[in-house]
Amino acid sequence: MKAIRPTWQPHEKHGHLTMESDLPDSVFAFPKLRKEPLTDATHVRNAVARFDQVIGVSDADRELAFANIEKAAKHYGLDLSETNGHELGVHPQQHRAEAAAKAVETKRLRGELKMAAAKAVQTKLEHGVLKAAAVKAAATRKRHAD
Repeated sequence: MKAIRPTWQPHEKHGHLTMESDLPDSVFAFPKLRKEPLTDATHVRNAVARFDQVIGVSDADRELAFANIEKAAKHYGLDLSETNGHELGVHPQQHRAEAAAKAVETKRLRGELKMAAAKAVQTKLEHGVLKAAAVKAAATRKRHAD
């Protein structure tokens, strides 16, 4: 079996909050989807914990993601007990969309949905990514409508 070469490269911005949209693809465990940023040791641990929650990826994408996680873990001085992606899990949660919809409905019933949306908009305005986020959201809506 051919060894997968990781694409991960260290990327650190100091002095201000880094928005995910500012990060290059090479920072993510799953670079095609820009999922699981590996910007520090905490994010690497998080990527390990959420590895099997990423949906819509091929086995090759998972192999690349594990290679990226492994490289980032070494860079940040973390010891992985896992030696391959199969030990992290390859069976994504089957009902994530339903769970997310239920969470949105719960926030709506509690009256928290508008406040959460307003906070998200304010954060995006502060970081200058609102227009880019709007374009991305419109493209997503169009893709789902087709």
